[in-house]
Amino acid sequence: MADDNYRTEQDSLGEMQVPADAYWGAQTQRAVQNFPISDVRFGRRFIRALGVVKKGAAQANRDLGLLADDKAECIIEAADEVIAGELDDQFVVDVFQTGSGTSSNMNANEVISNRATELYGGEIGTREIHPNDHVNYGQSSNDVIPTAMHISALEAVEKDLIPALETLEECLAAKEEEFADVVKTGRTHLQDATPVTLGQEFGGYRTQIEKGITRVEAVRAHLGELALGGTATGTGLNTHPEFPERAAAYISEETGLEFREADNHFEAQAAHDAMSEAHGALRTVAGSLNKIANDLRLLASGPRNGLGELEQPENQPGSSIMPGKINPVIAEAINQIHTQVIGNDAAVSNGAADGQLDLNLYKPVLAHNFLQSTEILTNGSEIFAERFVAPLEANKAFCEEQVEQSMALATALNPAIGYDKASEVAKTALKEGKTVREVTIEKGYLTEEEADEVLDPRKMTERVILGDD
Repeated sequence: MADDNYRTEQDSLGEMQVPADAYWGAQTQRAVQNFPISDVRFGRRFIRALGVVKKGAAQANRDLGLLADDKAECIIEAADEVIAGELDDQFVVDVFQTGSGTSSNMNANEVISNRATELYGGEIGTREIHPNDHVNYGQSSNDVIPTAMHISALEAVEKDLIPALETLEECLAAKEEEFADVVKTGRTHLQDATPVTLGQEFGGYRTQIEKGITRVEAVRAHLGELALGGTATGTGLNTHPEFPERAAAYISEETGLEFREADNHFEAQAAHDAMSEAHGALRTVAGSLNKIANDLRLLASGPRNGLGELEQPENQPGSSIMPGKINPVIAEAINQIHTQVIGNDAAVSNGAADGQLDLNLYKPVLAHNFLQSTEILTNGSEIFAERFVAPLEANKAFCEEQVEQSMALATALNPAIGYDKASEVAKTALKEGKTVREVTIEKGYLTEEEADEVLDPRKMTERVILGDD
């Protein structure tokens, strides 16, 4: 008895039962059965990139007279629906699959084929617009998937991560200005050091993110190279000589980003050094965020028995047992993002280095881990800026009180009374529980007026020109 919930589709291995309302076909269904591994599927960025590849390929093949105009237009329209996210639920293959990503390429081919067939006036499953002969014309999974990898990676970097980092940079810059006059104790080795301003510390954080953006921007050149046109091994078999350049031009037009044919198709398919290089920049940015988050957690520790130089926002109750406790939950999320990106970097760098001969077979896991890193860094940076950094307030009075108690103020005495006497002052002050200023005056090394001049914490935060006397 026929089951109306399924239809019969066929591939080179025979017949397969496919859900009746699904746009995917037999090869996708086999992949669903073969890879019930993680229930993790490709996200929006990668699915969109597959649609961009298929659209660009159809446009190029149409222009070259290799694909009939009416069929090409149906493929383009179906690909537009993939690009727009209207068919995301049809991309059902697990990330952990064949290393070339063939299953995901065929998933795209079959979905676009069946939807294009509908648009063409045919019925799903009839393959009037064929997944291989039409949608995949002049392509191979071996060049489609690395092309989609670069498109999705560069779009994620350009359209998601860089704007998010710019938001954080602007927020840190605002705090740098706001805290410019807050003098506090500097710390090296977690011990008191010479005074700094809180604004100077935030200027350091701002510069970390500024330089991180520059590092991320530097990946454009290599991610902008597309493997499309190399087909199976890089030779370009079954592809028109003008296809790669034409397709890359259409892809650039679609994305608004600069893409071009790969310098060498053999390198573009057999190795993924560009992905490894680019993820290295993501790892560095994650490290910068982690350092900043850790510092802000320390500076806001307390509220009474920690450093207490910053007052953190009350994002949520911090404990199920301790009333009134507030924890730096957003900063802690940044710490965890860093840990995940480090793990992803291990997967990306190892996968990129572990290809064999003419094809790297870690394509799906490379794409997934890279895109996860950009997603969590993007969202984390925006949340960190808006919900933690922006609401931070300085405890200015406490900072000034603490800096007066710092033994490190004795450093400013070196030019005036010499290192040995300054060291004596510092040790005496610590032993007797006095300030450096008090001990210096008591010992007669400086007058009150001289001490006020030499031991001004605000002046210590600026470079001064020392005389020859």
